[in-house]
Amino acid sequence: MRIPSELLETLTAVVAEGTFEQAARVLRVTPSAVSQRIKALEQRLGRVLVVRTKPVAVTEAGEAVLRLGQQLAVLERETLRELGAEPASERPPVVPIAVNADSLSTWILPALARVAEREHLVLDLVRDDQDHTARLLAAGTVMAAVASDAVPVAGCTSTPLGRMRYRAFATPAYVRRWFPEGVTASALERAPLIDLDRKDHLQVRFARRLARRAVDPPRHYVPATADFAMAVRLGIGWAMLPAAHADEAEAAGEIVDLAPGRHLDVPLHWQQWDLRSSLVDAIAAEVRAEADRVLS
Repeated sequence: MRIPSELLETLTAVVAEGTFEQAARVLRVTPSAVSQRIKALEQRLGRVLVVRTKPVAVTEAGEAVLRLGQQLAVLERETLRELGAEPASERPPVVPIAVNADSLSTWILPALARVAEREHLVLDLVRDDQDHTARLLAAGTVMAAVASDAVPVAGCTSTPLGRMRYRAFATPAYVRRWFPEGVTASALERAPLIDLDRKDHLQVRFARRLARRAVDPPRHYVPATADFAMAVRLGIGWAMLPAAHADEAEAAGEIVDLAPGRHLDVPLHWQQWDLRSSLVDAIAAEVRAEADRVLS
């Protein structure tokens, strides 16, 4: 069985753009033609590949086919590049990368900026929790990811980057109110904490380590990294912060360390498709160099 490249290109466009109509504009065909191509691909493979919602959702079978389409596109572009056959008007390649929020706001952007300028590429950064970014890689929606899992996704490689160190912080007034007798298990059960989103379990992991038992405290959700750190400084709750988000406020006395001498280290790994691509390798080299400089 062969999969025509035109059908793979159409599936990739549909998933990237989110709708058949937008994919049709990118491919310069009618929405009906896009629909017919997706239907033809599904019939050829005998599997449903996308759920026709807005935006479209990719099925498990669709993820495998999408990954194939994206990898073939990368290999085709690399081959044309080596042959000097890329048209002068060729749009810069789009490289989707999944990155956790704290890496995005602290250390990785300078590396990505350098390689984007040098290689003339467009970055499509997807923010997700470091425990979930590998899932995006497995789904084929990104080419590389900063992930906490050392075990590579099937068809990918994994390289350790280092560790991000987190400490627990709160305002002095918050500590006086919620921890008057110290950071006890009962106080950790009652004291509101701040999570970035519902995938963020860093605070609860640390609280359970301190309490030496399971705790289920009240949670605030503040889904933006800068606002997250500000929420801690405003006394809304306590949270784990990396040094880049805490040092200045700690030095000014705005926040204090809840558990001096205790911290949580999160290992980070660079996972990428295991294929020959000078572009992806160039990105990886910049990211690893910056990680060597910044991470523990």
